[in-house]
Amino acid sequence: MTTTAEPGDDRSDPDLGAIMSERRRLINLGYRLLGSLADAEDVVQETYARWYALSAREQQAIESPGAWLMTVAGRVCLNLLGSARVRRETYVGDWIPEPLPEPTEWVTGRSGADRTDPADRVTLDESVTMAFLIVLDSMTPAERVAFVLHDVFRYPFGEVAEVVGRSPAACRQLASSARRRVRTAQTPAGSGAGQAVVVRRFKRAWEAKDIDALISLLDPDAVATADGGGLAVTHLRPIVGGEQIAHAYARIARLSGERTTFLEYTVNGRPGLVARQDGSLVTVFAFEIAGDRIRRIWAVRNPEKLRSWRSG
Repeated sequence: MTTTAEPGDDRSDPDLGAIMSERRRLINLGYRLLGSLADAEDVVQETYARWYALSAREQQAIESPGAWLMTVAGRVCLNLLGSARVRRETYVGDWIPEPLPEPTEWVTGRSGADRTDPADRVTLDESVTMAFLIVLDSMTPAERVAFVLHDVFRYPFGEVAEVVGRSPAACRQLASSARRRVRTAQTPAGSGAGQAVVVRRFKRAWEAKDIDALISLLDPDAVATADGGGLAVTHLRPIVGGEQIAHAYARIARLSGERTTFLEYTVNGRPGLVARQDGSLVTVFAFEIAGDRIRRIWAVRNPEKLRSWRSG
């Protein structure tokens, strides 16, 4: 990323490495706010473009380039969240955040920046689970930005206010409202190993087309949602009820036959599944599990959201 130097303007950047080292943190912020790696990459490019549009003197006057980059990225995300809601109105079927494969490289947040009770915090790896991202998507853009910056990345409300364009007190209220949404939606999660056992049993029952076994693994009020984006065949409306999901998924297994294989993978930091058809990855499944029952299934089939899986 270069700019044309003006006469007498020294564009040398002795801190280029430090500036570029912020990229991972910017990606992490963008993904949590937008639910899309592609959009997060666009935000990072726009943020760096604005940095390099500054003169050398303007850059040197910025005391903390990392904080400046995060502030700009947050503002860009806030603007994109507003337009994203408009785009969703024409989206075919349900919209699900883009699933993340391993490795989970969630970077360390800004520890010690604020003295809020740790009980009110969420950790970085918790903040990328599919269930958490779905709750984030239900928030207003301002709530989402305030909550993620403060509760996840540990930014004080004074700095959050610079991003959201509201007073620190208003941002505190936004984060508090968002926190209530998260607590209302939270499901007591078991250990990763315990969740992996449930997913493995579900996989085996699905492959065997064992409807009774599937029903026993699904919460009676379970919901299965799929995202094809109009680019892949899938059910357009959520399937509600464990028994209904079991019959629907058994039917999918019968139709796919021997062409499809299911493999265990980590999806957004939790045990999940991927489906391969004729050797190509076609679906990523994320789960919300409470105890020994599956409460939510998210099936992402939109090929535009599976690029990171295919490239890996």
